Amino acid sequence: MKVLIADKFEAEGIAALEALGCRVMSEPELGPDALGEALRRTEAEVLVVRSTKVPAAVFEGASTLKGIIRAGAGYDNIDFKAAKAKGIAVSNCPGMNAVAVAELTIGHLIALDRRLPEQDRALREGHWDKAGFAKARGLKGRTLLVVGTGAIGTEVIKRAKAFEMKIMAQSRSLGDDTARALGIEPIAYTRQALIEALGRADAVSVHVASTPDTHNLCGPGFFASMKPGAYFVNTSRGEIVDEAALREAIESKGIRAALDVHQNQPSAKTTDWTTPVAQAKGVAHFTHHCGASTDQAQLAVAEETVRIVRTAMETGKFINCVNAVGA
Repeated sequence: MKVLIADKFEAEGIAALEALGCRVMSEPELGPDALGEALRRTEAEVLVVRSTKVPAAVFEGASTLKGIIRAGAGYDNIDFKAAKAKGIAVSNCPGMNAVAVAELTIGHLIALDRRLPEQDRALREGHWDKAGFAKARGLKGRTLLVVGTGAIGTEVIKRAKAFEMKIMAQSRSLGDDTARALGIEPIAYTRQALIEALGRADAVSVHVASTPDTHNLCGPGFFASMKPGAYFVNTSRGEIVDEAALREAIESKGIRAALDVHQNQPSAKTTDWTTPVAQAKGVAHFTHHCGASTDQAQLAVAEETVRIVRTAMETGKFINCVNAVGA
């Protein structure tokens, strides 16, 4: 089987694919404009991507392509409906990066509470302010609201409990039995219940998929319901947050925010770019959509990618298929 890898991929994963008998072509610098030509040139049967966008135009003339594997959980960078129309399966690797994203989430919570970037910047600029920076609240005993309890949200809950935080959570799939097992307070899956819970939370962490239902989920009403000075962390997708409303909340009610994902963030791996939220007058921290970017997570994703390819070779079917080809 011919496999084209269009992003950085673990060497162990490439070696494992080659051990299966695959012809692996690694071209990590490919962008969406070059993908179509590369698929035709290589006659690839499987395309593996991480952040590279795969628009509908890529499929034109890609007559050998049978499946696309998103080496990660989300797959909104792939036009999976257009792929289905061409009979091309799209698979993902759910849960493989959950621990890595959860670790970054907790890191952001600590940084917001202890103002780590601000402390570092002050010292680098030659200013000592032990009195000002000694006013942290501490996470122990604080209430964290987790919105979305899939693999990542669940891992965040486990780590927050180790900090002895009180946990509330809302999710479409969260049942009372699961909530009891996790030792958390379940919030009914309604907008009104979410709004009421926001008023009780000292910190909020969002872990939902990007769908039409969640677009701008965190908007003016969401932030208006949060406690003044509460912490807000988003490591899911940028489209979930109305960033104009967030900037207003940072400036008007002291919301402290940390974002790993951003609206209209670049598809390029390296470029000049800034987010308007960075201009907010208040506490806001930013990372570069790197939540899943740990060696542990990428190795787990590579292993799952190999499993998907192996199963496709053995059965002709792509497991973890998100676009139900043939249904």
